[in-house]
Amino acid sequence: MSEPTFTVIAPIFNELENLPLLYSRVKEVMDQTGEGWELILVDDGSSDGSTDIIRELAVKDERVRPVIFARNFGHQIAVTAGMDYSRGQAVTIIDADLQDPPEVILDLIEKWREGYQIVYAVRSEREGESWFKLTTASLFYKLIFKITDVKIPLNTGDFRLIDRKALEIINNMRERNRFLRGMGAWVGFKQIGVEYKRHARHAGQTHYPLKKMIQLALNAITGFSTYPLKLLSTGGIFLVGLSLLLLLIYVLLAIFNNFDLTYVLATWLTLIFLSGILLIGMGILGEYIGRTYDEAKGRPLYIVAEGPADSLDPTRLDQSK
Repeated sequence: MSEPTFTVIAPIFNELENLPLLYSRVKEVMDQTGEGWELILVDDGSSDGSTDIIRELAVKDERVRPVIFARNFGHQIAVTAGMDYSRGQAVTIIDADLQDPPEVILDLIEKWREGYQIVYAVRSEREGESWFKLTTASLFYKLIFKITDVKIPLNTGDFRLIDRKALEIINNMRERNRFLRGMGAWVGFKQIGVEYKRHARHAGQTHYPLKKMIQLALNAITGFSTYPLKLLSTGGIFLVGLSLLLLLIYVLLAIFNNFDLTYVLATWLTLIFLSGILLIGMGILGEYIGRTYDEAKGRPLYIVAEGPADSLDPTRLDQSK
């Protein structure tokens, strides 16, 4: 079997009712491209019979490539495994619940053929979701956009197409607490969004409840921002400034109005001042921890989209002069 042009990755966790329709719709869409394609189904420890369906589809169609996990490792890890096993020049990530219509893949491919290296799908409408889900999702995306160091497009999920060159960079980022849409924004390259209407889930229950959304938000914040650490220093400076201002006010009152600076007031001022100093110290310590964390992630210092014909040998950087 020759190397495919396109790869579609779908993480699977208890999607027994959705798998047959997912395969048929992906097949119908990808056959329209006129290019070779593969569908990687990553079974993330399913217990409802999804694993057997995946194996049956792989026997029926050699373009279906199963990746069966030994246990549940989580959505982001399942997508990562699919990216590791992918062979296509353009790789699309899609959920198995059919909320993201496979037909939109053709629109993503069209933008890729125009020269874009990451094409992300933007949710213009969200069908069949509760007010609570819509509200929390909106708050999640706005929070991430505001405080992370990279600008992650609003109302986007993991449904996107990634060019092979950008994918290889992401695949080399082996951090465990992964936030793939942030990693996609971090690598840069030429990117564009394509709007689509997100459908209601075809069958089954959501596998991304509020608890997992909160964990994903934490991964995004800690993986792409030192904002929480900076809050410590900011809070400390505020408390120190507040204590000094209050002290000045009390001294002026004592001078002009015979105000007695009592022991209780003096104690409170001291506590506020020392709390501020402590928070500033914690913030400075946090800055060092944040920098150590950045080093531990091992992300590349820079990514070259285009360069000179002669390639740079990284070993030259280690040679003493």
